[in-house]
Amino acid sequence: MEQIDERILEFLYDDGWATPSMLAREAGIEAGEGRISDRCERLVYAGFVAPVHGDMYEITRWGQLYVEGEVDAEHQPTPTVERALR
Repeated sequence: MEQIDERILEFLYDDGWATPSMLAREAGIEAGEGRISDRCERLVYAGFVAPVHGDMYEITRWGQLYVEGEVDAEHQPTPTVERALR
């Protein structure tokens, strides 16, 4: 987990859903839409967020538990090199 991941999860926890462009604009994340989109995909792989439609994401129950301090990201899956290069 990186700080950007936590910011994404916190925003989704409070607001329910967002797109990478919304996160860049409204969450105050100092990263481009491409970087935010990449981090959202990693969070999908870890089970913390889910794609809703197009580039829209929502937080999952696992993501909510992480924000609440009940789940440790260390035990969540991480993408393989092959998956990350897709």
